[in-house]
Amino acid sequence: MDVNNIIDKLSANEKKLLLLLDKLKGEATIEEILKSGEFKQQVEIMNASSWLQSKKLVEVKEFTKTLYSLDKEGLQFLKKGLPEKKVLSFLLKNQGHATLDEISKKNIINSKEIPIAIGWLRKKGWADILKEEGKVIIRLTDKGKKTAEIKDEDEKILEHLYENPDSEVEENRIKNLKSRKNVIKSKTTKTYIIKLTEAGKKIAKKGVKFEEEISQITSRIIKEGSWKKAKIRPYDIHAFVPSVYGGKQHPLTFLIDKIRKIFLSMGFTEIEGNFVESCFWNMDVLFIPQDHPARDMQDTLYCEKPFKIKIKDKKLLDKISNIHETGGDTGSLGWRYSFSKKECKRVLLRTHTTVNTIRYLYEHPEPPNKVFSIGRVFRRENLDSTHLPEFYQIEGIVHEKDANFRQLIGLLKEFYRRMGFEKIRFRPAYFPYTEPSMEVEVFWNGKWMELGGSGIFRPEVTLPAGVKEPVLAWGLGLERLAMLKFGLKDIRKLYIADIEWLKNVGFKI
Repeated sequence: MDVNNIIDKLSANEKKLLLLLDKLKGEATIEEILKSGEFKQQVEIMNASSWLQSKKLVEVKEFTKTLYSLDKEGLQFLKKGLPEKKVLSFLLKNQGHATLDEISKKNIINSKEIPIAIGWLRKKGWADILKEEGKVIIRLTDKGKKTAEIKDEDEKILEHLYENPDSEVEENRIKNLKSRKNVIKSKTTKTYIIKLTEAGKKIAKKGVKFEEEISQITSRIIKEGSWKKAKIRPYDIHAFVPSVYGGKQHPLTFLIDKIRKIFLSMGFTEIEGNFVESCFWNMDVLFIPQDHPARDMQDTLYCEKPFKIKIKDKKLLDKISNIHETGGDTGSLGWRYSFSKKECKRVLLRTHTTVNTIRYLYEHPEPPNKVFSIGRVFRRENLDSTHLPEFYQIEGIVHEKDANFRQLIGLLKEFYRRMGFEKIRFRPAYFPYTEPSMEVEVFWNGKWMELGGSGIFRPEVTLPAGVKEPVLAWGLGLERLAMLKFGLKDIRKLYIADIEWLKNVGFKI
């Protein structure tokens, strides 16, 4: 270690901090350093310590501590007493037991506090809750009798925090009060300890001299020639510098743009649709039976206002009804149930973007057509690491003469290849509105992952629209694709403003 070379490259604040730490026996907190009067602001200390740490002359340790104080309910408990302690005192005076009705009539505590007090009496082991002759009886335990005349742990903590707000308390002691609403409030603080390393101690012992240095050349210094007499502090090109992050797209926006460019380059046209749809267009036209599980309230988000949308085309409504019941003139037997024209008027938030493509086919029944859409869809899903109630779906169709299954496989292979997936395979699947159907799987990070469904629209879907040529269709979830591309295990990460992740996530696809 070239001590003299290291000293030459130290700034004035770095030298000052080194000498001060040596004076303070090798380590000190930020607060202790500020008290010394050598530094005016905390930021000066943090900057100097950061540079010294990068040069391995100091270590900076961070300690987190939680400070507690009383909230509004805690102050009330301190003033009036804990609800369970009031009931405990009453039981002691009432021969050690009482019915729930007796406690209510005596107005010892208000009615809202009674179940809370009973719960804590049982939890703390102060009373047993019994049921005799249809009445709920609260009976003191031996532990309850002993506690009635003394302060329990919760009461001691309430008094301590009143006298010493913003205090540390052991977690196992305060957990009861923390579990109660508006009793305790907490805040987390960070403490930094800066400690000299062995190398830092050597530098400090060597002796660090303060002298006027030029750390930045200006036009004035050059013009006046003062640089000739002053010492110029050398630059360390290997010194640590913070990373600089420029503005960039959100990962999902980037991925959407990437997918859009791929489809446009493959000759597709983008289409859009409405978020709010009728069951008729979202489900019935796609030959999804009205008793299908996907149409249940627990899976689909139905609207109250408006509750229904009138189907203006009565002939089409009759045609779809007939196809569901008997298959109509499509060659199938249909679903063989009684179709409800009332059910098809119900309003929902679209559950897939296929509703966009089927509407487009009804408006453009003549081939050729190559369209895609990227849009939000809605499901009644619980929010967890793999599910969202609102997410993006990518949908596309090819409608042309002699379109076939092999063409669909080739098209999807090309799309996923352009997305960066080299190994792709297909396996048979079932969907209500396509036949034959298949799922697409890609090989990623050592295993096969399912990424989307596809198939050829059934005649029950296309013939009512006047479409006579085959229609190839597919769909996939954007967020699932994003999880693979960005190496995520939790889908929620995509929508949480985690600045560090957003700054560092890579966009290379």
